[in-house]
Amino acid sequence: MSVLSGMTGFARVAGEAEWGSWAWEAKSVNGRGLDVRVNYPPGFEALERAIKTAAPKYFKRGSLQVALRIDLASGADTATINNALLDALAAAVEKRTGTALSGDVFASLMNVKGVVEPGASSLRDLAGDEAITTVLASAGENALQALQAERQREGVVLTELLEGLVAGMEAHWREAGELAASQPALLKERLTKQLDELDPDGRVDKERMAAEIALSAAKADVREELDRLSAHFASARELLAGGSPVGRKLDFLAQELNREANTLCSKSISLDLTNAGLGLKGLIDQFKEQAANVE
Repeated sequence: MSVLSGMTGFARVAGEAEWGSWAWEAKSVNGRGLDVRVNYPPGFEALERAIKTAAPKYFKRGSLQVALRIDLASGADTATINNALLDALAAAVEKRTGTALSGDVFASLMNVKGVVEPGASSLRDLAGDEAITTVLASAGENALQALQAERQREGVVLTELLEGLVAGMEAHWREAGELAASQPALLKERLTKQLDELDPDGRVDKERMAAEIALSAAKADVREELDRLSAHFASARELLAGGSPVGRKLDFLAQELNREANTLCSKSISLDLTNAGLGLKGLIDQFKEQAANVE
């Protein structure tokens, strides 16, 4: 796919024929993989196979529910009476009572399950007509295409949101880069002050003190984290520009961004740098949440 696609949407495709009308409805929500469920009238099992075969052409992830409704034309949906069952029930009643059936008893027998089958024969006739099932299968695929278009419209919104979040993260990253330059001086000032409090007589060797400050400064160096964050931002923009399916890659990228932001905060020795890191983490959480909606 050349555009980013979401995983939620709804589409409806309907039509009419001499025998009646039909409507396909397709909806989807987020899913780790592609799960397609098809509801259809009895006898149309072939349509389920057609929809499940077509779905992977348009979707890679998402939980899809696709349903077909058929309304027979006036006069076509004629009730069918199972005379064999009705005769057997009537004979059983007459044998037990020893009298002919009354109107009330006959009406009760008509309500027995299986005696009256409304429109069943007509639906079976439709299901057995290859031309009709071909038309319905084609319409079902049209519903999938319409659903894909809806998901892509959601993808346009998601792209704008995610690109805005990347831009926000880069702003915090630039701020962190500027603040990181002052880390060594702040660290030296803090350690010197602590040492003066612990050793007011100045007995500690100056060279050893310098070595300790250098070692602590190396541990507090966040340039490597900032470089990796920069690379991750570039990867995010590349993935967003490439289109779906990239949802899982974006989710993994969010984890890596969060890892670097955590390290940045843990190495910080200034409140301003910590706040920049926390602001970055907040946007990463939003990025991860929105990425979960991407196919």
